[in-house]
Amino acid sequence: MKAVGIVVEYNPFHNGHLHHAISAKAQTESDLVIAVMSGNFLQRGEPALIDKWTRTKMAIDNGVDLVFELPYERATSNAPSFASGAIQLLDAAGCSSYCFGSENGSIAPFIETLNRIESVQTQYDDTIRDAVQEGISYPKALNRAYSTLIRSTNTEHETVDLSLPNNILGFHYMESARKMGSAMVPTTLPRLGAGYHDDVTHDTAIASATGIRKAFFESKSTENIQQFVPHSVVQSLNDWLVQRGRFGSWDSFYPLLRFQILREGPLWLATIADVSEGLENLLYKAAKKADTFQQFMAIVKSKRYTWTRIQRMLTHIFTGFTYNDRESMQNPDHLRLLGMTSTGQSYLKEMKEEMKLPVVSRLANSESASAIFSATISDLYAFGIDSTQPQLGLDYRIPPIRKD
Repeated sequence: MKAVGIVVEYNPFHNGHLHHAISAKAQTESDLVIAVMSGNFLQRGEPALIDKWTRTKMAIDNGVDLVFELPYERATSNAPSFASGAIQLLDAAGCSSYCFGSENGSIAPFIETLNRIESVQTQYDDTIRDAVQEGISYPKALNRAYSTLIRSTNTEHETVDLSLPNNILGFHYMESARKMGSAMVPTTLPRLGAGYHDDVTHDTAIASATGIRKAFFESKSTENIQQFVPHSVVQSLNDWLVQRGRFGSWDSFYPLLRFQILREGPLWLATIADVSEGLENLLYKAAKKADTFQQFMAIVKSKRYTWTRIQRMLTHIFTGFTYNDRESMQNPDHLRLLGMTSTGQSYLKEMKEEMKLPVVSRLANSESASAIFSATISDLYAFGIDSTQPQLGLDYRIPPIRKD
């Protein structure tokens, strides 16, 4: 069987994601779609709207055949590390190709950009490093290096615009695949409809996940987002609200985060992944002053540290993820199975001997430090959703979700 891989967060699953899954399968003439999906905390350093199990159900109800979890240490890291971890898992799962959405929509400019960067790799890396040392954020440093060394050079071949978020991720997917010598064939689809951060507009059926979440939180109802998501997703969101009472967000998680910061203090904060350059003192002072998450971020935010980078620090503080933890979990060592269709199950049986990493369907059977840490993350997420009656131990109690 031939599989195409995709990298997703589904926060929440929407019509654009449905288009991606269906089109990726058709464009690559594959038999099934394999998704590597972030767990309960996401790449922008924030809690997922709903947990990974609910998002897995959304996926297998709408065109995805296998869902593997991207480990926490990669799911909450910067774009290069996020992309590298995802590509390693898709390659380990035996995918023949992978497909990503991009603002560009054509694969040739990505290949041209990769080739040209490789020709000036040392100078390119030095330019990025120097920019970061000046206090420029990584995305802006990447774009500076690209604009200086690549875009400004005359060429008869088109290069890709690396100032756009989906193009950046797509570039890193391809960069990672090339570095590891993967045989997977890269493909891309043009991103449809709204931009990455755009609000919803009701003259289209496709909106950004950011816009959908904003509309959803403003109304506290699925009524304003029904046209942008499959019906099964509406049902899942409504069921979650009835059962859990609220959705994941830093606004609701902040009291627990604040408690953690104030209890542990600056010395402990300095051991947490991504906390550096004396930021532990600023974070501690901000927690003393700020009663809300927005107030906290207003104190901490600066030109040197992007909103996303700060949120990643806070995610690691909330979960207790240290520099030592990151060092001990360098590369993915398993494929954590979250859900499958009957087609996905058939693929697993067929490919059992060819998978490059062990498939973990029951956490109790795994000795992976990364997998066990993921279970702790799930429990902490549950406390953020409901600190009085958290649903604990789900990683040990819930088997992979199945759809016949």
